[in-house]
Amino acid sequence: MAATMSNVEEIRSRVILQEFGVKNVHTTDYPGNYPGYDDAWNMENFKKNFRIDIVDMDENTMEFDMVGIDASIANAFRRILLAEVPTMAVEKVFIYNNTSIVQDEILAHRLGLVPIKADPRLFEYRNAGNEGEEEDDEEGSEIDTIKLQLKVKCSRNPRATKDSADPRELYLNHMVYSKDMKWVPIGNQADVFADSNIGPVHGDILLAQLRPGQELDIVMHCVKGIGQDHAKFSPVATASYRLLPEISLLEAVEGEQAERLRSCFSRGVMELEDRDGKKFAKVVNSRLDTCSREVLRHEDLKNLVKLARVRDHFIFTVESSGVLPPDVLVTEAIKVLMTKCDRFLNELNTSNVE
Repeated sequence: MAATMSNVEEIRSRVILQEFGVKNVHTTDYPGNYPGYDDAWNMENFKKNFRIDIVDMDENTMEFDMVGIDASIANAFRRILLAEVPTMAVEKVFIYNNTSIVQDEILAHRLGLVPIKADPRLFEYRNAGNEGEEEDDEEGSEIDTIKLQLKVKCSRNPRATKDSADPRELYLNHMVYSKDMKWVPIGNQADVFADSNIGPVHGDILLAQLRPGQELDIVMHCVKGIGQDHAKFSPVATASYRLLPEISLLEAVEGEQAERLRSCFSRGVMELEDRDGKKFAKVVNSRLDTCSREVLRHEDLKNLVKLARVRDHFIFTVESSGVLPPDVLVTEAIKVLMTKCDRFLNELNTSNVE
C-alpha cells in the first residue's frame, strides 16, 4: 500500500469520516502489509493491549468498552449475546379453555414472547427424544421444565354503579396480564427454587381482554433454548456496539465560529473556553458524539476539525430483557465464545492427527 510513514499509523488505527464517504474502513494490520511493522499475532501484545472497562451499569443495562480487538471478534461477541446465550421461555401451550376473542394460536404466540424470570443455568436442555420416538408433550421433569398456569374468568362487578360505562368498574378480571401466569412447581422444584421468584419478568404485559362469561384456562411448559432457534429465547432487548469517536481541532476556533462549531455536535462534546477575554472552542468529551457530520455542511468550519473513530475501541451497550442481569449475560457470552474456540482447536488437532 502506497502510504508515507506519517500516515501509516492513522490508516492502521483510525476510521476517518469525510464529507462524502468514510476512509480506512478495512483492517490492514496483517503481517507484511507495512514495512517496518511486525503485525504477526503475539499473545503477550494482545494481553498488554486488550482490556474491558465498565462505564455504566444498572439492573437491566450495561455500557462497557472493549479495547484492543478486531471488529470480527467484537461482532461475534455481539451475535452470541443475541442468539447463543440460553434462557427459559414458553415452548408448549396447552389450551383447555379459551372463550376470549383472541385466537388460540395468537394467544399462544403472545405467551411465548413473555420473558420468564428463571436462571437457565439451573436447568438442562429438554431431551427431544430419539429418532422415530414421539416426545412426551404432556409432562416435563423438574430439571428441564417450568410449568405455568393461567386461569382467569371474567364476571360482572355487583358493586358497579348503575350509570357506569367504565369497563374497569363494570367487570372483574376483564384485563388479563402476565402477572396472572402462576408458577406450578414440578417434583422438588418448590424446595430447590424456594428463594426464586419464578414467573414473568414484567407483570404488566397485557395478554387479552375478557367480557363476562369469557375465561382462559391454559397450562404452559417453559424449556431452555437459545435465540438462534427462536427470538423468544434471546436474553437481550438489544446488544450493540459503536467505535469510539475522536474529534481533533486543526486550528484555534474563536468567537462566533466557536459558537456555531459547538452547536454542530451533540451536547457535551464541545464547550467554549475563556482565554484572555475571548471564547475558544474546546473538545471536552468526544465519546458523546453521534458522528452526524453536521459540521461538514458548513464551508467555513469543515476544514477546522478532523472527525475519526478509533478502530479497535468498541463501546458496547447491552440491555437485558430482565431474565438475567447484564453483567451475567456478558460473562455467559464470553463462556460461549471460549467454548467455540476450544471446539475449533480440538477440530484442528483432530484433523492434524488424521
